[in-house]
Amino acid sequence: MPFSLKRPAGSRALTLPMKLGLFFLFWLMFISWLHDQLNRQPVKQKIVRMGYMPVVTNLAAPLLDYVSRHGDGVYFEAVKFSSFAEMAEALRNDSIQAAFIIAPLAVVLHQQGVDVKVVLIGNRHESTLVARKTLNASRLEDLSGCTIAVPMRYSGHNLCLQRLIEEKRLGGKIRVVEMNPPDMASALTSGALDAYFVGEPFAAQTVISGDAGVVDYVESLWPGFICNLVLVKSSWIDANPSVVRKLVETAARSGLWAGRHPDEAARIASGYWNQSVELVRHALTAPSGRVVYDQFVPKTEELQTLADLMVRYDLARHADITGLVEDRFALAASIDGIDDLGSILLKRGSPPEE
Repeated sequence: MPFSLKRPAGSRALTLPMKLGLFFLFWLMFISWLHDQLNRQPVKQKIVRMGYMPVVTNLAAPLLDYVSRHGDGVYFEAVKFSSFAEMAEALRNDSIQAAFIIAPLAVVLHQQGVDVKVVLIGNRHESTLVARKTLNASRLEDLSGCTIAVPMRYSGHNLCLQRLIEEKRLGGKIRVVEMNPPDMASALTSGALDAYFVGEPFAAQTVISGDAGVVDYVESLWPGFICNLVLVKSSWIDANPSVVRKLVETAARSGLWAGRHPDEAARIASGYWNQSVELVRHALTAPSGRVVYDQFVPKTEELQTLADLMVRYDLARHADITGLVEDRFALAASIDGIDDLGSILLKRGSPPEE
């Protein structure tokens, strides 16, 4: 008997709509699989999470994130914080590996027993004391009877003000309060503040808007002023020395690159900071040549000065900072051959697995 193909009893032939439906279902599954395969790339990068605040002293954070995001080396991920206190806790709890943090807070963490090391100093001379325009203030004495905000009590800004208040015999005549930098501009414009002392571009916000005038620049009040520095745990250094080397070196190189390319640096940073390009460019260039990018090597004597002032103004119980400064990575950093944006990442080969 000839062989014939017959449908089982009770079965129905697939209708054209059913066939089309099955075709599109399998097509959708195939396209989804293909898209996943094409876009799934093996994770080759070692990720280093860097805590930072959106200020010029920490410009390296967004720049390193931007240039290292794609590739097979180290990805330096910039994690923005709204307060330095939160950042300190994140470093303490290992939620981040590096902190671009306000300098005196490094002394506090060290004296609290956290195994931290200062490996780099951020860009200097980027802090400004501004006051409400109507006060017509041109010196600190003009702010007698006023309220001035600083980022936190453990800040170089507070230490600087306390020292000036003492020198100018203004004790009891100026009220210094703590406030997160992102809140300062609105507090001044609303009348809750008379003045504030902070890293740029937060000061420039009210200067550009016409609500505030510059009382003084930090470099006139404290030459070589350290706003922020890079802090890591010594245990992380021990486990990842080549990555720490790369972090420090590329951070230093990013500052020197930014000093030569302020327009492009402003464009990149503005996207991370959620600020206008014009504001960031103003902070980087006004007055011209203000920001110092090449004094990034941490020095024990500078941190010791901070610690001594902290004791003087009851912000620390003692001034011992033994072991806090680790300068070997900054001293060894190469700052040659910095040209285009990609040159920030000096190619030494990928760090070995650690």
